[in-house]
Amino acid sequence: MNVTTRPIQIFAVLALALAATRVHHFAAVPDASWAVFFLGGVYLRAQARWAFPVLMALAIAVDAAVIAVQGLSFWTHYCVSPAYWCLLGAYFVLWTGGAWVARRPLQLDLATGGRVALAVIVAAAACQLVAQGSFYWISASVAEPTLAGWWKNYSDWLPAYMGTMALYVAIAAVVHAVALQLAPAASLHDDRAA
Repeated sequence: MNVTTRPIQIFAVLALALAATRVHHFAAVPDASWAVFFLGGVYLRAQARWAFPVLMALAIAVDAAVIAVQGLSFWTHYCVSPAYWCLLGAYFVLWTGGAWVARRPLQLDLATGGRVALAVIVAAAACQLVAQGSFYWISASVAEPTLAGWWKNYSDWLPAYMGTMALYVAIAAVVHAVALQLAPAASLHDDRAA
């Protein structure tokens, strides 16, 4: 694989996963958005200047399309309030968690696995804090917000979001491990062909 095209290929896979699963919020196929932004940080850390904004724009475009298909106005939809724009910060937290993982080589060992697990837990909890917290406190959807109500909402939804993110990150880790195992065989094959 050509090193210069690798980020574009990874970006394309992440964008496709985002578009394909975000359309089905709370449906049979879980939304991969959190994992996409986390994995973007892992694999596209050096391309953050363009990759993060483009993925963010894609997420917003998918939301707008889904809302439009329902015959509703984007600007008056339940989920779109001033808090909606806090998703920029929430998803950047995920990206930062992934970038933290990528500061060291991604090897097939317990240390890397532990680092990835810790980053998933911390990034997901922080993302939920920003995304759900902003929605709870800023949007007009909660008539009388309380600290107890916020905590119940936060803790009720966090396991599902974290679990979905962990599932997609685990799938990516398996693909990564297989690619690492196949890479030496592919380079040997390329050397023989030359």
